[in-house]
Amino acid sequence: MTEPTAEHRAEPPAEPTAESTTRPTPEPTLADPTLADPTPAVDPDENRRQVLYWRLLARLFDHEEQASLESASLAVVEDIGLPPALLDPQVSVDSIVQRHPELADEFDGLMVPEPDEDGRDRAAEVRRAAMVSKVLLNVLATGSGTVTAGQLSRWQSDAGWFERALGCKPGELRGGRPGPSAPGPGVSPTGTGGRGTTPDLGNLIPTIGPELGAIEADLVKRMHLREVLADPRLAAQLTPSMSLIEQLLHDKNNLSGVALANAKVLIRRFVDEVAEVLRTQVAKATVGSLDRSIPPKRVFRNLDIDRTIWKNLTNWSPEDERLYVDRLFYRHTVRKTTPTRLIVVVDQSGSMVDSMVNCTILASIFAGLPKVDVHLIAYDTRAIDLTPWVHDPFESLLRTTLGGGTDGTVAMALAQPKIAEPRNTVVVWISDFYEWHTDRLFESMAAIHRSGAKFIPVGSVTSSGRGSVNPWFRERFKDLGTPVISGHIRKLVHELKTFLA
Repeated sequence: MTEPTAEHRAEPPAEPTAESTTRPTPEPTLADPTLADPTPAVDPDENRRQVLYWRLLARLFDHEEQASLESASLAVVEDIGLPPALLDPQVSVDSIVQRHPELADEFDGLMVPEPDEDGRDRAAEVRRAAMVSKVLLNVLATGSGTVTAGQLSRWQSDAGWFERALGCKPGELRGGRPGPSAPGPGVSPTGTGGRGTTPDLGNLIPTIGPELGAIEADLVKRMHLREVLADPRLAAQLTPSMSLIEQLLHDKNNLSGVALANAKVLIRRFVDEVAEVLRTQVAKATVGSLDRSIPPKRVFRNLDIDRTIWKNLTNWSPEDERLYVDRLFYRHTVRKTTPTRLIVVVDQSGSMVDSMVNCTILASIFAGLPKVDVHLIAYDTRAIDLTPWVHDPFESLLRTTLGGGTDGTVAMALAQPKIAEPRNTVVVWISDFYEWHTDRLFESMAAIHRSGAKFIPVGSVTSSGRGSVNPWFRERFKDLGTPVISGHIRKLVHELKTFLA
């Protein structure tokens, strides 16, 4: 045998080391879960939604367009099949709906919270974000400078769509016009099938309503109202609102001719609209207990069928299988009423214009009730007795002079002589109670209360319920046992109907 050469000679085994004894790491494969990307997958629909909302925020805080956000939003809107005009703040929602009628139902209830469901429709959220952005931008981005009648009318229309998106009726959330109570759960107040359930108007009105009213009031102040009223075509474009009525009442002495005639038409329209709502609220309130001392009127509509059957069960004939009725029973419909004197005193200073308008209309409604003698007094530093015109709130409002200071003692001098029978008199005093002669006025009010008359201090009777009351008066009224009513006008309606019952 030949010896192996150096080339073929076996190498002696190497000494083991720590490195060589370690188990080698296997090569990764594509199926290995460790290769999964730790970064979550990007949701394109979520990115689209964020682009639309970032663009909305940018336009709200800076009127200059952000080119990248505008182009990205336009691409999103076109990709999901919505009209590009949805991004143009100069185009009203009305115009969008006129061109694309199928979108009207989507705007209704658009911002009403939906019930929690398993899973989210990301594509639907993108579409919803585009439409929500349109409504919010048109309502909140009002710019600056002079406002024309057309611009105000367009904003009021867009604000109506915003209210519809919240599940309310147009005008319901704004501070100028009280709306009806909310419909029941699951009922779309617009009648077009809004999504989800109807929101709680009691929560919406104190929060969103005052802000919408403030925006509208600012737009009205930026109008050249006299020039608009002098043009019948432009005046016809105005939509009556509380802020507009306030401006008209402030400026009515400076108007004449065509402008004054157009102003009166607008005031009359608004008064009639509010009166219709308030009449409904008064009618719904309880009106007194049944007067059983007066026999019921024997007419078919008063027939009490259930009681008639029950009282005649002894006349049942098993053979004939018939019930023989020998006596009919009728329901009592007459209610107990006593002649009541209602004295309404309203602070007509600038801060109380909403209450002034509402209470003047409310006084006229109660004046139309049987056996209610209504007196109306308005005051600032002077007082005026509006009782001769209490049945016509339009004429009453035209005789008011908004603004100035507040001195309730001059109104008290007119009100006190009207209290002939204290036990049958109610005095409603509407004011923020920031008075010049606080101690003297409060002592007169306390004297009315001690006399046996019903004294009702009211801090605000606006649609929104927003308003401040002098804390000094608030505490003393509370100690007197006549706490200040502050909130929605329905509270005052209920209080008055309870007393008149």
